[in-house]
Amino acid sequence: MTKVPYWFGSLPTIDEVADEDVKDTVVKVTERSGFTPNVFLALARRPEEFRAFFRYHDALLNAEGSLSKAEKEMIIVSTSAANNCMYCVVAHGAILRVRSKDSIISDQLAVDFEKADITARERVMLRFAHKVSLHANEVVPDDFEPLYEHGFSDDDIWVIGSLAAFFALSNRLAGFSNLLPNREFYAMGR
Repeated sequence: MTKVPYWFGSLPTIDEVADEDVKDTVVKVTERSGFTPNVFLALARRPEEFRAFFRYHDALLNAEGSLSKAEKEMIIVSTSAANNCMYCVVAHGAILRVRSKDSIISDQLAVDFEKADITARERVMLRFAHKVSLHANEVVPDDFEPLYEHGFSDDDIWVIGSLAAFFALSNRLAGFSNLLPNREFYAMGR
């Protein structure tokens, strides 16, 4: 039988989370959500990384600027689909459906954001996010002009790029660790 690492496909329980501050965070998320999102348990095994991951996650998702919470989730869903990350497409697709009050938008973005029922501003935002997520080394000054033309500030552009980059990391963590979405996510916002 082939040996696999302890984290591949298995998750600790909340009671097995050793660090109290991490456990408190997991309990609060569980109470707020009605279930424990698997990503919290997966990262709880590595408390320092858990803290750093969610500090940066929260800093980006709570950043001030013209991007709405739904638009930030659009970036996450669309770029996660481009990176073939089932966990993030399903989990953040659920959050997007709730935040946007649109039951089909996440499905459209996961398949083809260019054909999705979104605004021109959102399409420009997602084009840039995809380039950062998939080809960051190819970003050139001309890539910023369409963003400025659609009213994005320098800080907004930083958040768009940072979300794409951060979730490229998250997508790869979920992929190699075999992290699957909770079944509860599939019905949210439908």
